[in-house]
Amino acid sequence: MRVALFDYGAGNLHSLGKALEAGGSRVLFTSDWNQALNQDALVLPGVGSFGAAVRSLGNDRDRIKGALDSGYPCLGICLGMQLFFETSEEGVGEGIGLIPGTVRRLHARVVPQMGWNDVDLRPDPLFKGLDTLVAYYANSFVCEPKEEGRVIATSRYDEELLAAGVRKNRSWGVQFHPEKSSGPGLRIIRNFLEEIS
Repeated sequence: MRVALFDYGAGNLHSLGKALEAGGSRVLFTSDWNQALNQDALVLPGVGSFGAAVRSLGNDRDRIKGALDSGYPCLGICLGMQLFFETSEEGVGEGIGLIPGTVRRLHARVVPQMGWNDVDLRPDPLFKGLDTLVAYYANSFVCEPKEEGRVIATSRYDEELLAAGVRKNRSWGVQFHPEKSSGPGLRIIRNFLEEIS
């Protein structure tokens, strides 16, 4: 399994790359969309800001959306999940637009949400073998899909119920960081790789 780990040029992707390799994949770190879409699957990491990530889409936004709409496998993590959406309060520009909806700032007393939080799971192959999940978060923004049926997991932070996971076709997004969420998080990464193999 060849997996493209896209690099927006914003930070360290080492732990996520190691988690993907531990799941049995060969990882290509790339900032080239031709290379990325020529692998078996794509992972959009959670490092960076929405504006910078959108700029990395360049003129390839429609091509990326077309690939994901056609079933090209993708896992979006934190910011990567937010890129699935149309717009964000964090920065200007259009996301991929795979899932109709927006990204907005958390309405909470303490922002960002940093640390461990319970995740309520809905039936989905991404969560195979997990009855419960406590995952690691580091986010100031949350996704608001227009279609409730896209949500496959939720978490509560302060008084807010937020989308912790979304899915469309063979694209999954998680707001938390599975690569930092111990054994259960690594299980999610393995489940993704198994589901698309």
